Amino acid sequence: MDTKKTMETMFGVGAHFGLGRSRRHPTVSSYIFGTKNRTDIFDLEKTEALLEKAKVFVSSLASEGKTILFVGGKKEASAAVKHSAQSLNMPFVEGRWIGGTITNFGQIRKRIDRYEKLVSDREKGELAKYTKRERMLIDKEIASLEKMFLGIVSLKKAPDALFIIDPRHEKSAIKEAADFNIPVIALASSDCNIGKIAYPMVGNDAAKASIQYFVDEITSSYQKGKLTVKAPTPLKAA
Repeated sequence: MDTKKTMETMFGVGAHFGLGRSRRHPTVSSYIFGTKNRTDIFDLEKTEALLEKAKVFVSSLASEGKTILFVGGKKEASAAVKHSAQSLNMPFVEGRWIGGTITNFGQIRKRIDRYEKLVSDREKGELAKYTKRERMLIDKEIASLEKMFLGIVSLKKAPDALFIIDPRHEKSAIKEAADFNIPVIALASSDCNIGKIAYPMVGNDAAKASIQYFVDEITSSYQKGKLTVKAPTPLKAA
């Protein structure tokens, strides 16, 4: 681990920029290096330490084949979150968080199953028995379900962890995870409450370059963790 190089890279993507001092949440105070032009500046040495801690946790999840739900609904984060999650075959939320995704997963899963069945029926030509108007209504239902659930179709149970960009923006996801004791990894700016986040990474959660950097680091850690999966021990002959 090259701490100096990591900090230089974070500085280069603007990870050190927080928000206005008046918006600072008390839980991030110890990670603030100073204030410039009324804008909080993060102590990147501390951010780097938090990042490393998060990466170790992510690698351990990967080595156990655990599922991380990537969450980044705001426009600056959605593309990076979607691309990285897909590269890992992980579920993702790139738009609005659907209430109950975790707390009422059974009902959410039923709607996903409905979506998958309708798509399958359409692909098999089994909708031909319906009238043109009925098929049009089914197509509209498919489009609506797809918009809401496409990123989490692969979820068969509640995720083992969440990776969130901007916990203040994704407060509903944070609350649901907390209700089920699901650990959260999060990139959080100076206006975020990180008190209940297991693995916070304090940094710029608004700039695309900064978001992309942290997403890439978490993605890389998961990929590396997958390489440490131990093969099952062969049974000895009797």
